[in-house]
Amino acid sequence: MTALAVLAAETPSLVQSVDWLALAPVVLTAAVGLLVLVADLFLPEHRKPVLGWISVAGLAAATALLLPLRAGDRATFCLTTDPAACSYTADHFALLVQFLVLAGALVTALLSVTAVRDARLPAGEFWFLLLSSAAGAALLPASRDLATLIVALEVASLPAFALVGLRRGDRLSSEAALKFFLSSVTATAVSLMGVSFVYAATGSLHLGQVADRLETVPGQLDTLAVAGVALTLVGFAFKTAAVPFHFWVPDTYVGAPLPIAGYLSVIGKAVGFTGLILVTVLAFPAYSDVWGPALAVLAALTMTLGNAAALRQSADRPNGAVRLLAWSSVGQAGYLLVPIAAAAYADRDQIGSTVAYALMYAAVNLGAFSVAALVARTKPLHRLADYRGLYAERPLAALALAFFLLCLAGLPPGIIGLFAKVTVFRSAVDAGLGWLAVVMAVNVVVALYYYLRWTALLFRTPEPADAPAAARTTTPLPVTAAIALTAAAALVLSGAPQLVLRFATGSLFPL
Repeated sequence: MTALAVLAAETPSLVQSVDWLALAPVVLTAAVGLLVLVADLFLPEHRKPVLGWISVAGLAAATALLLPLRAGDRATFCLTTDPAACSYTADHFALLVQFLVLAGALVTALLSVTAVRDARLPAGEFWFLLLSSAAGAALLPASRDLATLIVALEVASLPAFALVGLRRGDRLSSEAALKFFLSSVTATAVSLMGVSFVYAATGSLHLGQVADRLETVPGQLDTLAVAGVALTLVGFAFKTAAVPFHFWVPDTYVGAPLPIAGYLSVIGKAVGFTGLILVTVLAFPAYSDVWGPALAVLAALTMTLGNAAALRQSADRPNGAVRLLAWSSVGQAGYLLVPIAAAAYADRDQIGSTVAYALMYAAVNLGAFSVAALVARTKPLHRLADYRGLYAERPLAALALAFFLLCLAGLPPGIIGLFAKVTVFRSAVDAGLGWLAVVMAVNVVVALYYYLRWTALLFRTPEPADAPAAARTTTPLPVTAAIALTAAAALVLSGAPQLVLRFATGSLFPL
């Protein structure tokens, strides 16, 4: 009995304690999703709008639960043989991206409260899918092994397909959902093959262990490891809408309900970039000579093609405003790729510039979609010409949209947009990527044209036939709240840009 007792004491326990506080934001979001799905079965039709407000409250509470975690020192689901190898880590990087995801989902929910009712979408299914996607997107930045990373990626993506195609009988919506589905499934299949190759070469899925073992991978497995790294990056490039994996973006944004288009432009993009950062900076630093040049070229191609396509959007084309925002988001994805590429040549702290830029972009891009949702209530064609004279009809909305567009362009008074671009530009210069900095500078100048053209339309004399229609409509409270929240965030960040720019100069991962 004594020998058995000694053996039992020396054997590591397989029973783990779960840090529920670290998991709380993700768990609460998923739990509220299940709650609204079940409640939908028992609520009469005229009470279904309450599901939207439950979802809004749940996302607000999940965002607030990030506050007790702000120290960034929690982890759970760790290996008993290697306590440093954990599957879930609530560090500063994870918390910042979770804040972006949950706050962005909250704005999307506010916009959707009215959209679900007006478009007669099935309320229970819509809110369940939105919350499920948000839960997956919040799980992903805290994932620290490749299996959890892929699962989180799919939990975030699969509900999004259904959200895009939820408008029954709408051909554009169905086509958009199918195109989004096929491209995303292809990306996942490629990523899974890459992950399997990496596992075969290293014998581990935890990012830290993968990084260590890739440093000493046997020569006969080097080709397998390089193929795994390349395929994994290709899969995540689909999610970020990087060229040439961007083809699904404009049609998906046009076919999706407008709040979901805004959701995809911010949260969907955050999911892709978060996964890309985790696999490159934490798992594959040994192969930075492979992914560094590849991401630099992708960044140049993405920003150039995105801005060039945005320039071609005519004022009278139906859905032109949504397409411009879609192509603009592709161009912005190019800027977001720059610091990740720079991390291959300098140090991994460069990715703080991507996080800072993403926080700015999330606030102003969701704000632009919020104003677009307001204008679409009276002008559903989504043309750029529909914004002509908006200042005369809705001065506050016009001023807010003008400010959002100036932030995206990087012009004063949108100081946060200017400073965020400077930090990204500096990361390229510091890494010795002077050619990429020049390409970015040219693209920033090109993008000024279509942002300023849209801004100028807001203050032109309105068409006489448009004024009475706008005057008869009132702005729904949830849409007003979404515009107010995003405008306040953009104003605060422009007044105190150090709130996010400080992340560009420090380490977001534990040493």
